[in-house]
Amino acid sequence: MLEKIEQLKAEIAAAEAQNEAAVEELRIKYLSKKGAISLLMNDFRTVAPELKRELGQKLNELKTFATERINTLKTQAAEQAAGAAADALDLTRTPAPMPIGTRHPLNIVRQEIIDIFSRMGFSIAEGPEIEDDWHVFSSLNFAADHPARDMQDTFFLSRDPEQGDVLLRTHTSSVQTRVMEHAQPPIRIICPGRVYRNEAISARAHCFFHQVEALYVAENVSFADLKQALLFFAREMFGPETQIRLRPSYFPFTEPSAEMDISCNICGGKGCAFCKQTGWVEILGCGMVDPNVLDACGIDSKKYTGYALGMGIERITNLKYRVKDLRMFSENDVRFLREFTSAAK
Repeated sequence: MLEKIEQLKAEIAAAEAQNEAAVEELRIKYLSKKGAISLLMNDFRTVAPELKRELGQKLNELKTFATERINTLKTQAAEQAAGAAADALDLTRTPAPMPIGTRHPLNIVRQEIIDIFSRMGFSIAEGPEIEDDWHVFSSLNFAADHPARDMQDTFFLSRDPEQGDVLLRTHTSSVQTRVMEHAQPPIRIICPGRVYRNEAISARAHCFFHQVEALYVAENVSFADLKQALLFFAREMFGPETQIRLRPSYFPFTEPSAEMDISCNICGGKGCAFCKQTGWVEILGCGMVDPNVLDACGIDSKKYTGYALGMGIERITNLKYRVKDLRMFSENDVRFLREFTSAAK
């Protein structure tokens, strides 16, 4: 038996395996229940009592040696497989085809609006989404009992008569007042951002949405300047044949105020279901900056005048891409987002 042990040990020491499958074959051959070492263990029963101690120790050493040798071969086979995979990797090869991503439709339209106003000399201004009552309401000529201050329209974070209310901004006009407080005319800015209103979520309304507002304050700014800027924007955004019309309206921070319609870009102004057969679609509000707003922000209303306008980015996106449900913009449905792959290029 001692000769068989030494023979098996030499055989195991010389064993080689090129892959993990070959290592498994060796394990089965020597260490399984029907393997060579197990068979020797069975023969151990017939060994003379005076030799059992010596041979038992030799058998245990053989089993330990075989286990370590097979583990070493298994590690070597795994390393060789990893090295072969690395050698097969061609780092100069182009990546495997992957789905092409895209920018969000609201970001696409937002950037397009910014580009149009940038060509008119407007620069971007941004401000905090958590605001105080002064910048959102009081500085913009909102009366103390104005409905927009009610909890039904505004998300108030705290109500403090002494320190002032803290709230989520309901419009990006707060950015305009912040700029006017720290800068003197000429001021020509565009203010994109997210705003919040306490409204029920539906296909036509959401508790948060996105706006872009523009402000121009300088000497001798007139309503004619506003109209020309609006016409330029409409034709750049919706096409050179687009017509505009202004309807009298009311906003606390502008006087006079107006709402602007464009000729329906779907039916060309002839009338369809989208424009409710009128041929016109409302897209934004505008007006001349109220002198009270200029004075509240430290600008001399007797020397300077200005105009302001604001629009919802979702509204413009709806017109360009005919998205009927506002909720689709925030649900992150990849099937919806993939439709804008070509638009983002």
